[in-house]
Amino acid sequence: MTKKNLQVCLSPALFDLYADRKSIVVVVDVLRATSTMCIAFEKGVKKMIPVSTVDQALEYKATNPDYILAAERNGAPVNGFDFGNSPQTYINSDMKGKTIVMTTTNGTKSINIAKKDHDVVIGSFLNLKALANWLTKQERDVLVFCAGWKDKFNLEDTLFAGAITELLDKSGLYNNSCDAAQASKTLWEKGRHDLFGFLENSSHRKRLEKLNIDSDIHFCLKQSKTTKIPILINDQLIALDED
Repeated sequence: MTKKNLQVCLSPALFDLYADRKSIVVVVDVLRATSTMCIAFEKGVKKMIPVSTVDQALEYKATNPDYILAAERNGAPVNGFDFGNSPQTYINSDMKGKTIVMTTTNGTKSINIAKKDHDVVIGSFLNLKALANWLTKQERDVLVFCAGWKDKFNLEDTLFAGAITELLDKSGLYNNSCDAAQASKTLWEKGRHDLFGFLENSSHRKRLEKLNIDSDIHFCLKQSKTTKIPILINDQLIALDED
C-alpha cells in the first residue's frame, strides 16, 4: 500500500514552500477563527464566506442585506459589524440557515492563500477527531496550514498540528517525514494534558487576556465537541458532518 504524505506548514510566510496543488489543506487558526467557524456550523449556519479585508465584507453586505458580518482585527471586534471573532457569541444566537461573511487578522487570510491551488478544509480542536477520521478516508496527501499571527509562528496552531499529526500517524496511512510535523507532535505530547497552562506565556494568550476574553481561550481548547467539518467550495464554506 502506498502511503499518503503528511506535512505541516507553520506560517503563511512559508506556504509557497509546501504548496503542491494536490494536498488537501487543513487551515487552522485555533484562537479563534477556525474554532468560530466550526461552532457556527454546529449552531446551524448555512454557509460562511471568508474574505481577506473589511471592505470586501462590506461589499457582500451591500448586495446581500440579509448576510451577517463578522470581523476582527488584532483580536478585537470591528465596529459596525454584527459579530467579532468569538465562538461563544454564536452559542446563544439564532444561526440556523444564516450566511456569514467573515474577515479576521489571520485565519481568513490563510484560507484565501490556500484556496488558490488547493482544496481547503477547516480544522480546530473542536472538530479534531471528526476531521482526522474524514482525512483518513480521502485518497489525498494532507498539508496542515497554521495561520499563525501576522506571518509569525504561534504555539496554539502548532499544538493542533501536533494533535492531528498524532491521530493521522496512528492510522498507519501516512508517510510522515516532515520535520515541522515531528516538531509539532513533540510539542503536543508535552502540552496535551494542560493546553491552557502550556500556553501561559504564548503571545496570543496574552493578547486575548488583555481584551478580557480568557473564556474564549478555554473554549477553543476543548477537544472534539463537533463533527462538523467546514469545507471550501466555490469560495464559500459549507459543512460536512463526519458522524
